[in-house]
Amino acid sequence: MLEAEVMHLIVVARQAKMRSKEKFGKNVIDPFAAIFEIAGFGIDHSAWFESEMTRQAQKTLQNHIGTFHQNVLGAVFGWHNLGTGSVVDLVNLEQKIIAEVKNKYNTISGGKLAELYGTLERLVMPKASDYKDYTAYYVSVIPKKPERYERPFTPSDKEKGARCPSNALIREIDGNSFYELVTGTPDALQSLYDVLPDVIETVVGDVLQVHDIDMLKRYFVAAFGRP
Repeated sequence: MLEAEVMHLIVVARQAKMRSKEKFGKNVIDPFAAIFEIAGFGIDHSAWFESEMTRQAQKTLQNHIGTFHQNVLGAVFGWHNLGTGSVVDLVNLEQKIIAEVKNKYNTISGGKLAELYGTLERLVMPKASDYKDYTAYYVSVIPKKPERYERPFTPSDKEKGARCPSNALIREIDGNSFYELVTGTPDALQSLYDVLPDVIETVVGDVLQVHDIDMLKRYFVAAFGRP
């Protein structure tokens, strides 16, 4: 299962890079930004062009990484992936948990967080709901700060000029903590990340250099903290 998910992301990344080159120029390029980036960054046009293609393709890839986590977590015994377009992403019927999984803390803009709270509230509070009295989690796999948390989800509601009320059944959680909750293993997310170079080599034959792997591990620590 993991190999298939990794292969899918590799294909998405490569296709996004190809499409960004094909579509280059269809979106207006800021010529002032381009000239100052080339001069200020000390690069030539070829390096700038490659960087711009990568930047545009990165947006597409990042949209799929949240789905990657959803699929991996949904494959754990007892958990069900409800798929794209469902009102929430994951459910565990035995533990009475539902979850909305986002790749990064800022995937949802501030104004939309109150709407998400309302959606979760409507799922776990009404007597007629299939998820009455479930615990609903808003999962940010990559947190704003490299720390673990599991707490009531109380985003600001601009329309009401106040925070959404604290509800023990509506919570927010970081990726490390949610992977532990799902798998029962404290370092499950770290273990997943550590195995990715080997899986990538298996599915596409690309070997990440030791130096690159060491640097990538530093990024993981910067995002999630040390175990």
